[in-house]
Amino acid sequence: MAEPSNWNVIAAGNPDHSTWYVERFRAMAAAGDDLAGEARCIDAMVARGSRILDAGCGPGRVGAHLAAAGHQVVGVDADPILIAAAEEDHPGPVWIVADLAELDLPALGIDEPFDAIVCAGNVMTFLAPSTRVAVLDRMRGHLAAEGRAVIGFGAGRDYAFEEFFADAASAGLAIDLLLSSWDLRPFTDSAEFLVAVLRHPESR
Repeated sequence: MAEPSNWNVIAAGNPDHSTWYVERFRAMAAAGDDLAGEARCIDAMVARGSRILDAGCGPGRVGAHLAAAGHQVVGVDADPILIAAAEEDHPGPVWIVADLAELDLPALGIDEPFDAIVCAGNVMTFLAPSTRVAVLDRMRGHLAAEGRAVIGFGAGRDYAFEEFFADAASAGLAIDLLLSSWDLRPFTDSAEFLVAVLRHPESR
């Protein structure tokens, strides 16, 4: 069994944390805040009707926008409270409770690979460090041959960007493009945020 994620440790220490997180984004949506930036980025990268995996989907805000844009979305999160909120607020996509470090969607009857995987919301920094390479390897295993995994997280969260690049390489993923935001600003050495577009090394 994989080491518990940092998110699960936080949730175990504060049973109200996941519910607070859900209500936070519900309040932001009700206030008219723009919550679709990551989804717009992914939508621009893929053909209409693409298969997209929302890895660490939380309460479903990114996957919901992608589904509304016409894509086939599967969202996965280890927190059942977040998945329950996704099912309630955003019917349509397939929402699954599962650990990203042990993800095996074919075993759950989802056999086709994905054209894109999106991992937003600092998900990578909420993983247990010992599972980071395993999660990236599972992403690679669920990608179509020409698919892309797009992963975003901020600096200062105990996961240096250079360490992430090394972990991605260990998992068999190559860097396709580096950005410093979901609105496509170039990545620099001083960037405080990373959006990494990754691919299979043998793909073009």
